[in-house]
Amino acid sequence: MYKTPCSRLSGLVGVSLKQLVQHVPHCNQTARSLIRLHKRDPSCWLTYQHFNFLKRQYVTKNSSELHQRAAQKPSPCPTNVEERDDSVERRVQRIPTLDPVLTDNVLPLENMASKAPPGVSTSEPDAAVQQDSAFRDVGTPKETPHVHVETDEAREARLDRQWKQLKVDGAQLTDIYAKLAKIKLTALVVTSAAAGFAMAPVPFDPLTLVVASLGTCLASCSANSINQYFEVPFDSNMNRTKNRPLVRGQISPLHAVSFAVACGVPGVALLTLAVNPLTGFLGALNIFLYTCCYTPLKRHSIANTWVGALVGAIPPVMGWTAATGCLEPGALLMGGFLYCWQFPHFNALSWNLREDYSRGGYRMMSVTHPAMCKRVALRHSLGLIGLSAVAPMLAVTTWTFPVISLPINLYISYLAFVFYRRGDRGSARKLFFCSLWHLPMLLLLALTCKKPRGGEQEEEVVVAAAAAPPFALQS
Repeated sequence: MYKTPCSRLSGLVGVSLKQLVQHVPHCNQTARSLIRLHKRDPSCWLTYQHFNFLKRQYVTKNSSELHQRAAQKPSPCPTNVEERDDSVERRVQRIPTLDPVLTDNVLPLENMASKAPPGVSTSEPDAAVQQDSAFRDVGTPKETPHVHVETDEAREARLDRQWKQLKVDGAQLTDIYAKLAKIKLTALVVTSAAAGFAMAPVPFDPLTLVVASLGTCLASCSANSINQYFEVPFDSNMNRTKNRPLVRGQISPLHAVSFAVACGVPGVALLTLAVNPLTGFLGALNIFLYTCCYTPLKRHSIANTWVGALVGAIPPVMGWTAATGCLEPGALLMGGFLYCWQFPHFNALSWNLREDYSRGGYRMMSVTHPAMCKRVALRHSLGLIGLSAVAPMLAVTTWTFPVISLPINLYISYLAFVFYRRGDRGSARKLFFCSLWHLPMLLLLALTCKKPRGGEQEEEVVVAAAAAPPFALQS
């Protein structure tokens, strides 16, 4: 079996060691058993994180349990600082502000130190302590590091943002009143009232015309002022109205209301007492409709456009009633012209101001119902042609008026049709500018074609016959 004596010896030693190991009792604490135990239970492994945790928390391993041992905090080393050193330190940290009052207060202290009596000896540290205490006593009340000092410019800016008494410049008061009364709109109202007065089939009375025009102007100024008073918070959001006097604060609300009352009461009284009660009633009604119906309705319903058209149609009726003293079909016809004209005029204007009206919170047809806005403008433009044809039937004008007014009525109807088809800013702008000259031209043509008063020649013949002698009648 074994080839050499050496191999026999090694084989014998190996067999002996194997038998010895087999007869030795096994122990669970041997290295081999520990390795197998740790392999079967990974939770007992010591990883790199365990070593970091043990190092950080200062722990020791004892009976497979972790016991924390907190490191002792180093005790603070007490430092004995004398009061003199503390004062020196405060002096270094606190740098007094450069104040001429401070230097004036410190100089007497130095002089007092220099003028000390010769018998009293002062040491150098004591002098430093006194000087430091002087710096603290004098400089500390002067220092206000946490108090905000307001400059003059900041104070003026803060006061500008607060409510304050308005100072109205007398030189600008006329311009303010003109803006408050919407002088251009008031001029249009007075012109339409004068046209209604001139179209009435009665003898022309210039004094009554002046009084009626003045009363209508005052009533319009009052209505426009109250309108601006109610719409201040909304006008401030619109580019078109942000420069009005009340929005800019050029005049107080009380001043504006006082101006409205000062115009409205005399205006209505003048129309009632100097003209006739019917005209005064129409003036008061127009103020009520414009301020209490049209103005609040602008933020709730698109019906405000129809109410506003009714307000604009009343002035020519007032002019007619001022001349005749009664309400006739001719007066309603003149009001119908203004009523139909306002829709192409205002709808074209509001179309290019849709963003402004939307930002101001107004419910206009151009904002909420754009298709209806275009249809209504076209419909009422065609209505002007029909009203022109009705005028001679009511004995207001001759039959020449429908013929000569047809071109301008067809032109504004054509622009309204283009606006209806395109619905862009260019077509709306053309329709708006056309409406500005269309109304004065239409009223002027109606005045030139006014029908003569019926029975004038017959009245002259009757007067002449009454004045003739009896024999002339028999012949």
